[in-house]
Amino acid sequence: MNCLFPSLSTAALRTRRSIAPKYLGLFAFTAVCTAAPALGAERIYVTYGPVEVSVPIESLALFAKEGQIDSNLDGFAQYANESQLAEIRSALQAKAEISHVSIAQFLYTPQGEVLLKRFGRLIQTQARQPGFYAIRAALILAASDPEGLTIVNVLRKFPTYGIRIDIARGLAIANELTSLINRSNQTIAGIAQLSEAQAALEPTIPPAVRLQPQLPGPYTWKKSSVTLTSPNRDHTFNMDIYLPQRNPQPAPVVVISHGLGSDRISFQYLAKHLASYGFAVAVPEHPGSNAQQIQDLVIGRANEVAEPAEFVNRPLDIKDLLDYLTKLSTTDPAYQGQLDLQRVGVIGQSFGGYTALALAGAGINFAQLEKDCQLENETWNLSLLLQCRARGLERNQYNFSDPRIKAVIAINPIVSSILGETNLSQIKIPVMLIAGSADTVAPALLEQIQPFTWLTSPNKYLVVMNNGTHFSTIEDSPQSLFLPPAEAIGPEPALARRYVSGLSLAFMESYLNNKSNFRPYLEPSYALSISGDTLGLRILRSLTPQQLQQFSSGSPPRRPVSPPALAPVSLPSPAPIAPVR
Repeated sequence: MNCLFPSLSTAALRTRRSIAPKYLGLFAFTAVCTAAPALGAERIYVTYGPVEVSVPIESLALFAKEGQIDSNLDGFAQYANESQLAEIRSALQAKAEISHVSIAQFLYTPQGEVLLKRFGRLIQTQARQPGFYAIRAALILAASDPEGLTIVNVLRKFPTYGIRIDIARGLAIANELTSLINRSNQTIAGIAQLSEAQAALEPTIPPAVRLQPQLPGPYTWKKSSVTLTSPNRDHTFNMDIYLPQRNPQPAPVVVISHGLGSDRISFQYLAKHLASYGFAVAVPEHPGSNAQQIQDLVIGRANEVAEPAEFVNRPLDIKDLLDYLTKLSTTDPAYQGQLDLQRVGVIGQSFGGYTALALAGAGINFAQLEKDCQLENETWNLSLLLQCRARGLERNQYNFSDPRIKAVIAINPIVSSILGETNLSQIKIPVMLIAGSADTVAPALLEQIQPFTWLTSPNKYLVVMNNGTHFSTIEDSPQSLFLPPAEAIGPEPALARRYVSGLSLAFMESYLNNKSNFRPYLEPSYALSISGDTLGLRILRSLTPQQLQQFSSGSPPRRPVSPPALAPVSLPSPAPIAPVR
């Protein structure tokens, strides 16, 4: 008699007290005590209305291992061509490199349970019960098995003899996803056409005066790290400061807010780039939603990927940081006369994008959350699973607006429900939203493109990276627990980071330093001139809800009306750029 458990030792359970209660319940359910052969699913039952057929799991295993189609699969294989069969086999062979501890911890978070409930309606037990618990058990047991987390191994570990898959429900889910993908693709294509049409009406930048804002600037800089304790909260966080050297004027300040599961290293490249042009850059680490938080989740010291309080703590971290720098600039000789705290820009990615836009003047929209989160179990917008956690906050009027902040950039922000149209429309300062067309975490259409139409600021920019993903602009950090696979990062991440560096510099020079010679580098024509083949770049200055509706429905964009004749661009010659030492 063999009892199979996820391989956490008894000693580990004794020492990790915060893990133990959770895993004791898990073990009681997922322990599989068997004689040979091991108890587990043997067949998949596929139902479509009154029709039901079944396939032995071992037939799938044989196909995955050897590419052989036996008589049990022959009837299904005739409906697929060779290319499709190859894709199916590749999917069956794919192995996710994740420990059973990590996956168990995630599946017990609120976000994990939402996903389990959704798939549990599609994948059921033989007795037609929702597969919530069985799927969770199978995933954990497969991850703990030497064969690892593959589709075939998950099927084998499913703790009932049969697995029922409701094809009708599966097709409905597939149709929802296909509809979103089609609308997104049509919208991206429409934006590209509109951007190109606008670019054709703009003057080009003469080569003789063209700057290269993606290249390093003339200043050297000094990096220092501090630990900051909030004066009004029981809250401590670390911060890196990049201070340009020999800057004759007080430097405007740019704050960079990382995303969920990232850290201060994730946008170090951007901090160095801006500092080389004379900006003082502050990069805080948000302790409740950084890489350490994910590590704590895995080892059992945390129960969520991020507590609801993070929607409040993150903006307050930035405000405390600015207060600290204000004090530092008057009390520390190394910083006296070095910082201009009335010219502040904020750049944030993902959760940091929310942070930047909240500080720009958009408060938490509880009414929108209540409406949208009713569909939490149905959406393909994974970022909504995080946004909906904000419903756990006290229903206060959270106002994070800070008059010191004069411009913000939000990269892959999650804002559609947590801020919503009503609150995003309150932002009056310059805003840039950066989207990736292949972002599966915060879909561009739902989280950046549609919210862009809600902005009322006269100075707003929508940047779309074609084939960009949620992870394209993030630099690898040794502190990160999970490194996304190349497919999730997308093509040419180094080029994506150069795009962000150049755009961020041009935006902050334009709106913090009021340098008009950088404005042309924020226009559609410039984006088109530097756009790559595999990672395209487009910029829009305006997009109406009506245009968005036309794009998403597949209608071609209308050609813009030609404006009055434009005078040629006359730009001052750029200052020589010295090498960074």
